[in-house]
Amino acid sequence: MRLHALTVTAFGPFAGTQRIDFDRLAAGGLFLLHGPTGAGKTSVLDAVAYALYGSVPGARQGSVHALRSDHADPGTRTEVVLELTVAGRRWELTRGPEQQRPKRRGGGTTRERARSLLRERRTPDGPWTALSSSHQEIAHEVGEVLGMNRDQFCQVVLLPQGDFARFLRAGAEDRARLLGRLFDTRRFRAAEDHLAERRARAAERVGTGDERLLAAGHRVRQAAGDAPELADHRWAQLSAGDLELADAVLEFAALARSGARERAAVAAQALAAAEAAEAGARERHTETVERARLRRSHAEASERAEALRRRRPEREATRRRLERAGAAATVAPTLRLREAAAEEHRAAVEAARAARAALEGPEPAPDAPAAALAAAEREARTRLGALAAARAAEERAEALAAELARLAAAEDERRAAIEDADARLADWPAAAERLRERRERARAAGAGLPRLAERVAEAEARARAAERRDALAEAAAGARAAALEARERAADAFDTWLRLKDRRLAGIAAELAAGLAPGEPCAVCGSREHPEPAPPGADPVDPAAEEAAGAAHRAAEAARDEAERRVAAREAEHATALAAAGDRSTAALAAELAEATAERDAAREESADEPAAAAALERAERAHAELTATRRAAEQELAADAARAGALEAERAALAADIARARDGAPSVAARAAALGRRAEALAAAGAAVRAAEETAARAKTADARCADAAYAAGFATPAEARAAALAPEERRAAEERLERGRAEEAEVAALLADPRAVAAVEGPPADPAASQADWQAATARLRAAVSAEAAARQRCAELDALGDALADETRALAPLREESRRIAGIAGLAAGTSPQNEYRMRLETYVLAARLEQVAEAATVRLRRMSAGRYALVHSDARAAHRARSGLGLNVLDAWTGRARDTATLSGGESFFVSLALALGLADVVSAEAGGRRLETLFVDEGFGSLDEQSLDEVLDVLDGLREHDRHVGIVSHVPDLRARIPSQLEILKTRHGSTVRHRDHPTGA
Repeated sequence: MRLHALTVTAFGPFAGTQRIDFDRLAAGGLFLLHGPTGAGKTSVLDAVAYALYGSVPGARQGSVHALRSDHADPGTRTEVVLELTVAGRRWELTRGPEQQRPKRRGGGTTRERARSLLRERRTPDGPWTALSSSHQEIAHEVGEVLGMNRDQFCQVVLLPQGDFARFLRAGAEDRARLLGRLFDTRRFRAAEDHLAERRARAAERVGTGDERLLAAGHRVRQAAGDAPELADHRWAQLSAGDLELADAVLEFAALARSGARERAAVAAQALAAAEAAEAGARERHTETVERARLRRSHAEASERAEALRRRRPEREATRRRLERAGAAATVAPTLRLREAAAEEHRAAVEAARAARAALEGPEPAPDAPAAALAAAEREARTRLGALAAARAAEERAEALAAELARLAAAEDERRAAIEDADARLADWPAAAERLRERRERARAAGAGLPRLAERVAEAEARARAAERRDALAEAAAGARAAALEARERAADAFDTWLRLKDRRLAGIAAELAAGLAPGEPCAVCGSREHPEPAPPGADPVDPAAEEAAGAAHRAAEAARDEAERRVAAREAEHATALAAAGDRSTAALAAELAEATAERDAAREESADEPAAAAALERAERAHAELTATRRAAEQELAADAARAGALEAERAALAADIARARDGAPSVAARAAALGRRAEALAAAGAAVRAAEETAARAKTADARCADAAYAAGFATPAEARAAALAPEERRAAEERLERGRAEEAEVAALLADPRAVAAVEGPPADPAASQADWQAATARLRAAVSAEAAARQRCAELDALGDALADETRALAPLREESRRIAGIAGLAAGTSPQNEYRMRLETYVLAARLEQVAEAATVRLRRMSAGRYALVHSDARAAHRARSGLGLNVLDAWTGRARDTATLSGGESFFVSLALALGLADVVSAEAGGRRLETLFVDEGFGSLDEQSLDEVLDVLDGLREHDRHVGIVSHVPDLRARIPSQLEILKTRHGSTVRHRDHPTGA
């Protein structure tokens, strides 16, 4: 992983947008991040971690919402953009936390949600391609490609020295927590938890088995009922051991099963006797009930026979009624025919009367026969045929009138069209001239557009140059003011330094006297006696104060030189802008630009009208040609229509005389023909109705004669008597059914009275069903009790057999469970470090972490030997801890000068720094290898260099500089002044009242 650039906006102490170019800083391998306390050095590292993982490291993890700069403008959004290369892919990560922003409308603020964006550049000069804007997807992608979580990254890439110094002095549990965050030992911790869970489950299964075994013994006691119970001393042995409990329960179950089988045999014999007694009682009750039923049946049959005898005259009358109805049924068809014929004749007479009433005129007579009506019809149809030619002439005359009317209307329309065309053609020359002028104006405007565009460009360039001239004038004035202030500060600093130098020189004797000791030679005169050492002044100046004043003087002079360089640069830029813009005011140049722009826009708009103007002229010319042709065609059609109208008028006059004769006083020939048609149709209808009345009268007379003959043949004096004797089908069926039911009931009663069983029952002794039923119920109750007792006995035997089998199964299944529980408990105790066999009391996860710590110690020793000139080595220790504490994660420092291992707690401040730095670098190597061997090309070391002497600092920097051999870039975060002279590539964090800013500085080594 290599960082290229970081851009922060309104983040931490940075109020505005600051860009950090890591490619420029890392060009020399080592680079320095320095600045005053609180300027924002650590915030740079926070921004890197936040861009990658959406959160910041260490104690600041919960303050993501507080990352917004208090100096930032309310409308500026907090944002971090990180550009890096990881696993050969060029990425850009953008993150913004949730924050409050001013509402776009109205007052107050609104919540703006957190956002993330991941983009990738596939080729060096290609565009950025968006990959995802989802927090979860980006987190997964970063974790997959980096192979490290946030804790690992913050510990491996940012190298917080304070954490590793604490790590050196920490106990086993604290070291385990840190190493557990860096190395993925969750699977080993999960194995411990899994073993503990299995141990608990196994113990729970054994306890459950014991409970089931004891519960089974109680169920045997319940199922045995009044069988011999288990002796009390057997139950008291439950706590003695499971095998004894199983034996006692199995013995009791066997005794219970034996007694239950004996009781079942006795119950089976009692059931057989009860079944035989119940069968005898049931048979006797059945015979008694049947004899009582036969006696009741015989008595009911005697009563029914007497009732049938009383109803016999009624049935005889019904039979005779049915015989006369049968004779009347033979006359019914002729009666229906006579009634139909009479009804048909009445209808025909009524229709003839209505048809005669519909005739108009005196002829024919109201009582004329059908032949006279037919003759009148033929005469009317003859006259109707003679009007056909006149009707055709009348229709032609009407068509001629319509055509003449249409021609007159067309003549009016054409004359109006000709007048309209004449009016429009009179305006054509002026309209054509206007359209041609519009087209020419648009062409002229288009030809002048290039000249106007050049004018606008020149005015715009002069206006921009004037704005830059004015802005540079203000910047030059500000630079001159800043230079003046810097010169004043430099003069003040120089004066302060001179005054302190003079005061120190004035008190140098006292300063030398402070270093005198009895018997030691004086550094000035060499005397070993110091009778009158110079006393210190009222306000002595030490060398550190003088040196600080000198450093402030040099810094002020450098600031003054830089301010004067900025003044010269601003003045040169202002002179260039003045030459380009001239001395005209910005407002005058802006007005000139606005005027030129308006003239160009007007010409552009007028030029854009050229296609529309040309098209309008073309449409007008085409419309003029079409209008001229239309007028000429209208005149020709007008002359043709006038000639046709004269011919049609002559033809209509010739037809008028024939039509008048054919009307014969009617409004029209068609009306005359319609009247004759109606007359013929009415005569035809009247003739048909009169003929139908004559025919139906003959048929009614014939039907009456046939009906009288049929009634006489059936035995009736008149047809009316036959009609009275007839029965409706429903009445006839009901009478026949009554006769049939009477005959069936007589046969049934006779059969019942002749039944020998009923006769025997009547002649025998009386029956008592209630007494026989009581005997049967008593026998059934005894049988039911015997069945219940036998079923209970069999159920008890089955339950005891099942419980005995279950007890045997439970006893067999419990033994391997108990053995498995003991085996799993032993393994879980070893993994958890609680087993007596685990002498070091090391958990499985601690054992794995001890192996990782050993690798870290080996990797750290390679660099520690270089930092300590071969004196120190870092070794892992698994010595047993005191007071039965957990062991396995110890660290010692092997001192080559003494040949003995020292506790890390005995290291001095400087020794602790480079030992912890070596440990951090070694841990970075091991963790990166653990993450799949991914290269970590950019590392940061945060603070701790102030505790080193000059030689140790050289050795540490030499080790860090050696990382360049592996193409690594190391950023040192420190405010130690000596590092500024040793590391040329620097990023300076400047702190002001309005927020911090960054500045890249490249100093030559030793400057």
